[in-house]
This record gives sequence, structure tokens and C-alpha cells, in this order.
Amino acid sequence: MILKYQKVTNAFTTYRLHEPDVSQAVSAVAGVTELCTIDGWTYVFVPDDVVLPEQPAEIDDSIEAVTLTDELKEEIKAASPLVRLSYRRLQERIRSRYSIEDEQYFTRISIGSLAGTYQLREDEPALIAAYQAWVEECRDIARQRRAALGL
Repeated sequence: MILKYQKVTNAFTTYRLHEPDVSQAVSAVAGVTELCTIDGWTYVFVPDDVVLPEQPAEIDDSIEAVTLTDELKEEIKAASPLVRLSYRRLQERIRSRYSIEDEQYFTRISIGSLAGTYQLREDEPALIAAYQAWVEECRDIARQRRAALGL
């Protein structure tokens, strides 16, 4: 579940969402994860099995569950440092096996083959298939990580 709330700051402190004691957690994803702040609202992911403790009175009235529309989901993804990290790690994982030059080569020969301007060599279809399988595996890992954050 994704919640949003407004942090409140006074001369002495910033009041933010109190999180549960993760040392008592049952699930592997026990903590609350702050996703981003948009227009003064802080969005957090709270796993379904997590019960939030009593919240500071200063923010309690502003806490609300979010209906995650496609538009809001894209806004959160664009603003979230965690999502940007997910995309960066996706690229790093792909690059661990294939360079940007490899990717350009596979794109060039695939497009050329489809357009009829390039004849694939005997070994190239298997190379393209292996590359594509690796990229899709990497993309699936990234999608699963974003899904684990409610995105």
C-alpha cells in the first residue's frame, strides 16, 4: 500500500511518519520505504502486513492511502531516487555482460535484417537471442524490485 502525508517542521524537529519496529517483523520487506516527495506530499510504501504505530499528532491528520492511478504512478517513478537507482542498476546489470557497442551492433543488424538490407550471418541469430534473453531477464528483475515497492 502506498500512503502519502505531509511532513511538519517547527523550530526544533521535523515530524515524519513513525515506522514499526522492524526487529519484530514477520516478512522480509518489513520496513516503510519513503519513495519521494511531490508538491509537499511525501509518498511511502507500506507492506500489506505492516501495522504502523501511533503517529505524531502533527502529521496524523494528513496521512492518507493513495489510489495509484497510472498518472500518479509515473509521477512517483519520475521523482523517486529509488526508482532512478533501479533503472541505473538495470543498465549496470546489462552492461556486465554486453557493452553499449554490442547493443548497437545487435540493433543495427536486427534492423538491417528486418529491412532486407543486411543478411544475418549463421551465428548472429543465436547471439541476438542470447542478448535479448539477458536484457529481458534484467528488465524482469528491475520490474520485480519496483513492484516490491508498490510500483
